[in-house]
Amino acid sequence: MEISEANMDSFGIEVILPEEGKTAPRCPHGPTLLFEKVDNGGNKGRRFYACSACRDRKDCGFFQWEDEKVSKARMLAREAEMLSKRPRFTQQECCSRFVQFASLPFIEKKFCEDCQILLLPAEHSAHSAHRTTAVTAAQLRRPSILLCPLDNKKSNAQYLFTDRSAHFLLDTLVGLGYKKVLCVGTPRLQELIKLRNLEPMKSLLLDIDFRYAQFYSQDEFCHYNMFNHHFFGGEASRAVLDAFLTEADGEQVVMVADPPFGGLVKPLANSFSLISQTWKKLRNSGDSNIDIPIIWIFPYFFEPRILECLPALTMLDYQVDYDNHPLYKHGKTGRRQSPVRLFTNILPKQVVLPREEGYRFCSMCQRYVCSLNKHCTKCNLCPSKDGREWKHCSACGKCVKPSWSHCTSCGRCALPDHPCRQGDGGNGCFSCGSLEHQRKACPLRDMRRKNRDDKSSPGKPSKQPIVSVQLSYSNIRNNFRIF
Repeated sequence: MEISEANMDSFGIEVILPEEGKTAPRCPHGPTLLFEKVDNGGNKGRRFYACSACRDRKDCGFFQWEDEKVSKARMLAREAEMLSKRPRFTQQECCSRFVQFASLPFIEKKFCEDCQILLLPAEHSAHSAHRTTAVTAAQLRRPSILLCPLDNKKSNAQYLFTDRSAHFLLDTLVGLGYKKVLCVGTPRLQELIKLRNLEPMKSLLLDIDFRYAQFYSQDEFCHYNMFNHHFFGGEASRAVLDAFLTEADGEQVVMVADPPFGGLVKPLANSFSLISQTWKKLRNSGDSNIDIPIIWIFPYFFEPRILECLPALTMLDYQVDYDNHPLYKHGKTGRRQSPVRLFTNILPKQVVLPREEGYRFCSMCQRYVCSLNKHCTKCNLCPSKDGREWKHCSACGKCVKPSWSHCTSCGRCALPDHPCRQGDGGNGCFSCGSLEHQRKACPLRDMRRKNRDDKSSPGKPSKQPIVSVQLSYSNIRNNFRIF
């Protein structure tokens, strides 16, 4: 069940970006993603479609081979499932309900915690057995606090910026002169812009959580899946985005995206590129080399994958933290320092990091860095990624983490307890330490996978590849060796 992007290389599963003119089958989360299995010899396997947003087949069981002929009965069953999972109200109805709700006296303003909806007076009796609470005007302006964060780590876990991070982001954007903020999966930034009433700044929230449609107008919220660039509202929502991206009267647009940390980088980068392409067309400037200003918020150990897809981005040292995440905290308040960083195509020196939080300006790198990120004259950069002071290894010719040491047998730096690979065999296998094969060809991997299959379905071999499109923190940590 737990095949993810970090270990897709091991299992030989690749994401195939959608081709122009080719339509993918749909699940309740919009167009599915196409995957391809590759064997150890590099031979291409049979392609299949799976849900773009859900990691667990229990959350979305969609599966279809690319060349499979789907029966009419199966198509009707899919349509019925998608219909059953539609929101109970349309976005237009949500807006109308909010106007009615806002005009009610305080005693009649109720929120159903079980159904996660604002209740009109005529609906109170139908929810009498549910947990309901009164709603203040202040709570209406902060829906991210009123709503329960989605917590299914295998599909749609939501982590919300702390006030520290949200205010820093907004202060930075204001200081840089942006007038329009496209909030992709950042509901707390959206509501902070509304709270501070920073005229003439405007914002538009694109989010897969339709509950936010209850609190914003149709020009302020679009139901959106960032993994497949799908607008659930169709052309009407696309028109809202087009109008927002149009920079009239010098209104500069910036995009701030905070995807789920286990999200596949390749489809995310593709969606952000498509938004940038729309922005370019609307500008009519003729300069195709300029991309929309973007701040992509993601863990630092995804830097190689992000830069592979969007090489114009630069990772900054700022630590982003979250209210409801047990690990991703700033400084010493969490179990570990937050690994979440900003990736941006904005000139790094223009993003001023707060000195009171321990950041300083490096005149040689021309960017703000963590105080412990010391400039290395040999590497000619401030090398630290994780907030600790790194050390230079002359044998490797680069700076490495302080917990690593040089292994003469392996010819590289690694953790002291790493599986040592004797000789000059290079990378070898991270699972067993053998120099004869890579991890993706490790027999231990096949044995472990077989054992898992036997335990989950005794006597019944798996017939369909199962793809995870999100990562657990433990998988990320083990694969990237953070500490």
